[in-house]
Amino acid sequence: MARESMVGRLLVATPTLRDPNFERTVVLLVAHAAGGALGVVLNRATEMPVSEVLGGWGNLAGEPAVIFEGGPVEPEAAICLARARNGAQPAGFTRVAGPVGTVDLSRGPAAVSDDLDMIRVFAGYSGWGAGQLEAEIATGAWFVFDALPGDAFFQRPEELWSMVLRRQGGMLAAVAHFPPDPTLN
Repeated sequence: MARESMVGRLLVATPTLRDPNFERTVVLLVAHAAGGALGVVLNRATEMPVSEVLGGWGNLAGEPAVIFEGGPVEPEAAICLARARNGAQPAGFTRVAGPVGTVDLSRGPAAVSDDLDMIRVFAGYSGWGAGQLEAEIATGAWFVFDALPGDAFFQRPEELWSMVLRRQGGMLAAVAHFPPDPTLN
């Protein structure tokens, strides 16, 4: 049976997901196939400026222009999301959804700066083996939603989890107000 790719979709942690790596996170899936899935956490900004780590790439970084924690896997590896300008096909750009994709940082910013609106850099990533993500979704750990082009570059990342839930409407919007620790409610 063919599995539908979830590339470009958001995984939004449900309040029952208590793993500290993923509690109240929003993950953009950048790869998904029979062998597993890979994504980056969109709402965990660090205080480390992109320019201090990657020099000229910092000029393209959207606000906040810091490195984000992409997930617990290979924290020394960098994944760069970018938003391509209208109609542009930047070198080293792999489309994820609409104008958003990953860009190869080894090419250097000068090679792509005219074709990109902005970038966001992630240290590490979130990864799942074959069937693992689907099992987590089935047990209620994740909501799966369509991503909007601005989600990956939201300027107030600490508010992204509740914002994505609120825009779903109905009962899902109410989940955005779920207290971090319901026992203190």
